[in-house]
Amino acid sequence: MHSNHEIKTAMSAANHPVMVESPGQLREALKEWLNCRVLGIDTEFVRERTWRAELGLVQISDGERVWLVDPLTTGPLEPLAVLLKDTSVVKVLHAPSEDLEVLLYTTGACPEPLIDTQIACALLGQPLQMGYHKTVEWLFDMTIDKGETRSNWCKRPLRPAQLHYAALDVCLLPLMHKDLLNRLDVLGRAHWLAEDSARLILKARTPPDPSQSWKRINGNGRLNETSLAILQTLARWRDKEAERRNLARAFVIKDATLLNIAHRQPANLNSMSEVEQLHPGALRRYGNTLVATVNKIINEGRKTKPLPTMEQSQRGVLSDMRQLVQQRAAELTVDPALLASKRELEAFIFAPPDDTPERLEGWRKPIIGDDLVTLKGQHL
Repeated sequence: MHSNHEIKTAMSAANHPVMVESPGQLREALKEWLNCRVLGIDTEFVRERTWRAELGLVQISDGERVWLVDPLTTGPLEPLAVLLKDTSVVKVLHAPSEDLEVLLYTTGACPEPLIDTQIACALLGQPLQMGYHKTVEWLFDMTIDKGETRSNWCKRPLRPAQLHYAALDVCLLPLMHKDLLNRLDVLGRAHWLAEDSARLILKARTPPDPSQSWKRINGNGRLNETSLAILQTLARWRDKEAERRNLARAFVIKDATLLNIAHRQPANLNSMSEVEQLHPGALRRYGNTLVATVNKIINEGRKTKPLPTMEQSQRGVLSDMRQLVQQRAAELTVDPALLASKRELEAFIFAPPDDTPERLEGWRKPIIGDDLVTLKGQHL
């Protein structure tokens, strides 16, 4: 367990963070970071209108000091990449999926080895999606400020309240790591945490497939196979255009508009102009491309099969699987979604017979994976 002195030291560090605002300061900070065994890391970013998150701040703490790195003034972040790649320093983050994405894009590196304190809490019986502030409350019986959550982290100068909030978000991570790892060691689950944390890095390094983007658009189940082929092609095109222009998808063309185009199949600009919710600016910029895409798919006779829907027998297997997951989760005193979510079970049911999800391998295999495979084989 952590001592009151350790907690006070960490909290005091948040009151007096070390600002890293130049290339020289970043190089000097790196020397200190590489001498640490464990570092807490967090990022602040803005992602409202853009495809890529815009990095506004990187917070780093050893539990006694807090460094706030300003990427808008330090120049290239190669020293930060050196730290992230140095496997002798354990990096502790909380719910880091978005942090990993922005760090990978801005530095070309992911933090390794990684420890996700959110997963650690879930392995100890806490809710799977427990946030950082609730974690602080659970572990340290204290409440910290959440007032700057929606700040614009790319606007300068940053206010003192923002800097203090950012420092608080990282200063306790090394203590969390120590406490959580001790508890997991007692239960023999430390290797579970290492495995699931490493999986996050693999996921961050695997870019999403644009050809699958149409599946996330609500309402696709109402379209026929030709319209689905149009939707699939336009959704893939939109992803690439959004990435090229660094715009959020909706600022290229909204989901509802893509659905309307796919459904109506407009063959010329006049018909395209009548599509509901198609912004005049989007029509001017993309109209010819949209019309050409629709006509090409129709002329080639391309079709896309709809997403599978569950038959009665499959729904029965899903119910049995969820019951089994609930039972094993209760035995382990963990959130059932930590073992397998409903979405993961559905995907497993629709997968080919010999295709077992990677997530059901590793530590989950003897606990739930093997039995889920058997259950599927018996009934499907």
